[in-house]
Amino acid sequence: MTYFSRRRFLKTAGSNAAVLLAAEQIFPDPYQKAAAPIRKKVKITDVKCMIVRGTWDWNLIKIETDSGLCGIGEAYWGWGVKDLVVNKMKGIVVGEDPLNVDKLYTKMLRDSAGAGAIGGVTLTAASGIEIALWDLAGRLLQTPVCNLLGGRYRDRVRFYRTTQVPKNPQDLQSWRDLVHRTMAEHWGWTAMKVQGDGIPRALDPEYKQPGHDPYLRNLTKKDIRDIVARMEIVRETLGRDADFAIDLHWHYDTEDAIQLARALADVNPMWIEDPVPPENPATMAFVRQHSPVPVCTGENLYGFAGFEKLIELQGCDAIHIDIPKSGGLSESKRISEFAASYDIWTAAHNPASPVGTIASAHAAAAMRNFRVHELANWIDWWPDLVIHEGPIWENGYLTIQDKPGLGIEINEDVARAHLAPGETWWA
Repeated sequence: MTYFSRRRFLKTAGSNAAVLLAAEQIFPDPYQKAAAPIRKKVKITDVKCMIVRGTWDWNLIKIETDSGLCGIGEAYWGWGVKDLVVNKMKGIVVGEDPLNVDKLYTKMLRDSAGAGAIGGVTLTAASGIEIALWDLAGRLLQTPVCNLLGGRYRDRVRFYRTTQVPKNPQDLQSWRDLVHRTMAEHWGWTAMKVQGDGIPRALDPEYKQPGHDPYLRNLTKKDIRDIVARMEIVRETLGRDADFAIDLHWHYDTEDAIQLARALADVNPMWIEDPVPPENPATMAFVRQHSPVPVCTGENLYGFAGFEKLIELQGCDAIHIDIPKSGGLSESKRISEFAASYDIWTAAHNPASPVGTIASAHAAAAMRNFRVHELANWIDWWPDLVIHEGPIWENGYLTIQDKPGLGIEINEDVARAHLAPGETWWA
């Protein structure tokens, strides 16, 4: 008899999810009993997508069934996603039982292999449909989505607020003002993120300083001093116990990233994010081994396979999954569980609308080792895009509501007012 360690089992379960779960969706008790009477009795009749122009072009997805119930989801922003959803993925899932969520996700990737099913827009499109399927399953079974993902470890998901470089980055007071303004927002944030890599470019936008070149990944000594000086202001303004992260957006070479990390040690950030390009997990692991501050990365990776080597190399302290991009809710939970077996915790990258954000929070609630979720760029009407009972956040946390599915509906008036050019309501 062959015995599997937990680590080996999780690796096998993640990389062979299609084999393990393709037959039918397995819900936790008591939802298996609730699902039994309607299995093979509800069919998907249509898949629709519309693009709402918010902070980015949000790809909102709707799955219709012959039961009259629908599910909504969101795929990561980007060109070509809608085309794949309505012209490829729709034909793959129409006529299927929507309760077979993992089977349909696997089928979408299998039947789209020629379009690049291991990453990119193909996987993003499938992720958005997968989220809509989970919302639909929750509505059919009259339970929140997180309960169908194995149940919740927490009822509240902590959020951090991402900020941009101040308009006058040379002025140190502008960084104090940025912190005060962010923490004073009425959502009550308990953590924030600042754009460390934006400082050298903001201070020298024409790349005239010695050593600056738009195609190089280097940091000069002055760059490091400039970044550290402003991060010291952020730390001083927040206080020594508050959490803040520093985004580096893959801009630096290995040695420069390590030098910057060492210079930032006294600032004690929550993490430095994406210090080096994402395509080489060994390089990220090397930075992590030599960094005195935690390293967080993963927003550019797709699916379990994209994270597997990074996790095995212990290439970061935290994986930063973009759930509507990286495979949807089930795949992200598998990634998180595998990371936990290496004592790597999970955070969520998030430029999504309220639809993708709330869906992502449901997955986060069902992950044992989840710590904090992002809210990225902001526009005033952001929370109005969905009909939601009460505020979306209170005291820096999103509370999972005890409502079927994701617990939200799209506000038609707001969506119509902000449709991207050429778009119509659920065309």
